[in-house]
Amino acid sequence: MPELPEVEVVRRGLADHVLDRKIAAVTVAHPRAVRRHVAGGDDFAARLTGRAITGARRRGKYLWLDLDGGADGDDAVLAHLGMSGQMLVTADDRPDEKHLRIRFRFADGGTELRFVDQRTFGGLSVHPLVPAAGGGLLPEPIAHIARDPMDPAFDLDEAVAAIRRRRTGLKRALLDQTVVSGIGNIYADEALWRARLHWARPTEALTRKQGREVLTAATEVMAAALAAGGTSFDALYVNVNGASGYFDRSLDVYGQADRACRRCGTPIRRDPFMNRSSFSCPRCQPRPRHPHA
Repeated sequence: MPELPEVEVVRRGLADHVLDRKIAAVTVAHPRAVRRHVAGGDDFAARLTGRAITGARRRGKYLWLDLDGGADGDDAVLAHLGMSGQMLVTADDRPDEKHLRIRFRFADGGTELRFVDQRTFGGLSVHPLVPAAGGGLLPEPIAHIARDPMDPAFDLDEAVAAIRRRRTGLKRALLDQTVVSGIGNIYADEALWRARLHWARPTEALTRKQGREVLTAATEVMAAALAAGGTSFDALYVNVNGASGYFDRSLDVYGQADRACRRCGTPIRRDPFMNRSSFSCPRCQPRPRHPHA
């Protein structure tokens, strides 16, 4: 799934192309794309038609579009990109994509917004904006999500304290979006490698200094990925213009099994982790004596 840098690339593209534009029509081409909108596709389209998009926002890996005043108060379109969801801004005369699920046409007659999703794991839905656990207003289904390390209001020491309270493996804590949001499998492995910490290190044994180091590393690696347009391993993750990111060329450890560690030359190790994989350097990131699996 896309992580913070990839979602931020999409958010910036939407901010450049759809802000302050009034929606003239919405077409739902596949019901699964609005399955999280419990009132169904017709209601989804009706709730959006005639309204303007006033903001493109993100917290962690979650993206939403603010709408101008509705009958029931402030609300937004929440986007779940899933494994293959794409938000594309394209000319209205461009042929439909094979996996086009939702189309937005605008009153100005310019480019349209298309939600394309090959595997249909993603989708769009409309939700009220409510006060969030970490402050601010978020769409109701994600109100529990913590702030991410690139948020100006992110409290590093508070996040470190939350991680140290978890009593679990360090990588599991980094992936817990209620503790710190935005970090997924790729950037967790990259941050742990930079901080020289093993993914199974018990969080209760983590020092405050180590906690700050791994979160700082996560911030740095995600900033570098953002500058490169994100990480793309196939054609499914693209920005709003359909272009892939290229940070996969700069990955130090993720996906590098059996290749030499760039720091010490030891072959990178791959371990099974939560139905996925963890990549680490056995020398730079020694396994703790009493790890959390």
